[in-house]
Parts: sequence; structure tokens; C-alpha cells
Amino acid sequence: MKTRAALFALWFPASVLVLWQVGAALRWIDPLFFPPPTAILASAATMVSSGELLRHLGATLARMGTGLFAGALPGALFGLLMGTVGWVRRSTEPLISALNSTPKLALLPMLMLFFGVGETARLMLVAAGCFLTMAIQTMDAVTSVNRAFVEMAVNYGADRWALWRKVYVPSALPQIFTGVRLALGRALVITVSVELVSAQNGLGSLIWSAWQTFTIAKLYVGVTVAAALGAILHWSFQRLEARLIPWHEH
Repeated sequence: MKTRAALFALWFPASVLVLWQVGAALRWIDPLFFPPPTAILASAATMVSSGELLRHLGATLARMGTGLFAGALPGALFGLLMGTVGWVRRSTEPLISALNSTPKLALLPMLMLFFGVGETARLMLVAAGCFLTMAIQTMDAVTSVNRAFVEMAVNYGADRWALWRKVYVPSALPQIFTGVRLALGRALVITVSVELVSAQNGLGSLIWSAWQTFTIAKLYVGVTVAAALGAILHWSFQRLEARLIPWHEH
């Protein structure tokens, strides 16, 4: 069954690649704008052998990982606080929701005012996106915990710390993991986006440089690697989630 599902998922992109290759070879599509997959693969091989692609990929992963670590854990803790303390939720939820709805690149100039035009502002933007995602997801997870469990724990003398450890966190853990997976995707999107406009390295910088120099095969390589990275990270975290919280249905 899994093999059939994998084959079914692969047939469409494989068919698109074959049609793309044939269409470029027969000039049904302009190879200047749609270089054949073999040309894109050759460009990727050259970029790997020269170290260019790995250098840009490493820069993106470093920014993304740093921003995720800096934003996801504080976001989860703040979301737990919002979900369990009523006045904190009422005071901060409108602001958190408003910032979450704001295009993240719109915040970059403001962050540059405070942190300068260097790497710190970029990392803070990635961290902010992860923080907001985790805060909202964790708050929703905690507020959806069955109240009967909470009341039972209180009746047995549980204090706030015991409620967090024994009731809220275990019950909300599946949704919190979903929040981490969403934050992971958000971190990649923001990282590549900020690299497009203000960085000298990274996949976003590679894509923008390829556009400016009209090296279209490189542009496709950058976009493909970014998409593949997102898919690999998503799949890997799903496997990790299945191992750590096996009681959660996927």
C-alpha cells in the first residue's frame, strides 16, 4: 500500500519533467525561459562541484536554524502562559494576532532601525515569525484541553506548575509539535525571503543573483533546492513526531 501511494505521488511530477524535457527539445516552449531539466541538473552538478550551492544552502540552514531555535521555544512558553492565564491572553492576543497577520518582510526595515543592517536583523525576523506561530498554536492547544482533566487535577490538589507538567503539556503536545512543524516551514519561507532582499549569501540571494544575471538554470536550481529542503524537513519532522508522540494519529 505504501509503495502504491509513493508511486502515485511520483507519477505526476515525473510526467511533468518528461513533458518539459520533450517540449524544450522540440521548441514547444522557449528553452531560454524554461531550460530543460537536464540543463538544470547539469547546472546543479556544476554548482555542487564548485561549492557554490553548498555554501548558499549552508547559509540558509544556519539562519533558519538559529531563528527557529531563538523563536520557537520562547513562543511555546508564551503560548502556554497565554492559554492558562486569562489576563495574559486578553492583554496580548490582539497584538500577537495582528503581528502574525502582518507580512514579515514589512517588519524588516523596523528591525534594521534597532539592530542595524547586518545579520542580527535577519535572524530577529526569522525568530519573530517562529515565535508568533508557536505562541498562537500553543495557546490554541492549551485552551482546547479537556476541562474535566483540569478540574480533576485541581480537586486532587494540583498547583499551577503541576497542571502544566501533568495536564496541559501532555494533552497539548501533539498540537505543539504541529506548531513546531509549521514554524519550521515559516522559518524557511522568511529566511529565503529576507535573503532575496538583504543578504549576500543563502538560497534567496542565489535566486536573486541568478535573476539579475539572467542565468535561468541557476534560478531554477535555487528554487528547486528551496522546495526540496522544505519537503525534506517536513517529512523528517513528521517521522520524529511519530516516534516521540506515538499516541498521536497522523
